[in-house]
Amino acid sequence: MAGQRAGGRPKTATNGRASLSATRYNGVVMEEPDRQGWVLKALREAGSSLISELYDVDEESLVWRPAEGEWSLKEIAAHLRDAEELALAQFNAFVAGSFSALPTGQAGLPAWDVDLLPQERDYQSGEIARVLASFRGMRRETTYLLWALTEADWQRSAEHPYRGPVTLGELARELAQHDLEHLWQVRQLKERLWEAVSAREEE
Repeated sequence: MAGQRAGGRPKTATNGRASLSATRYNGVVMEEPDRQGWVLKALREAGSSLISELYDVDEESLVWRPAEGEWSLKEIAAHLRDAEELALAQFNAFVAGSFSALPTGQAGLPAWDVDLLPQERDYQSGEIARVLASFRGMRRETTYLLWALTEADWQRSAEHPYRGPVTLGELARELAQHDLEHLWQVRQLKERLWEAVSAREEE
């Protein structure tokens, strides 16, 4: 994602993806701090919307890239799964009381850069149903975990390896914002795909 990725390093906008300050969801710019309830609602609803947008899309459309260096719908889906896995590991670290250093990937493996994984791994040949099922299962686990926490839990701080001290609430809000950015991206990509197909049919 552009701007502040969920659970990762700060980044500038790349590949035509909107920055946080300009990200729009249904015409609304999400800039102000949000309460715990909004974050949980956004995680549930935006996650479901992303799954709905990506299901029942034909394979040719799933792997279509609008330009060199930009992601396909299938790569966006895999990126969402990767980001969810990393965020869930970090939330579980908070719950377990491991506040000294948050995980940055799978145990025993080098730190992930979730924005680079689609380029490093062959996500284009993956099965979209499995990717979305994995994302949906982890999102359900994430929301159940967060719903069970108190406001004090959301204010707990831990050391992020790239950013220094962060709270659980900050990471949860960034994950919700990450969903909204990519929901906008998916809808824009599907619109561009429709325009490209229409242009071919008119030739």
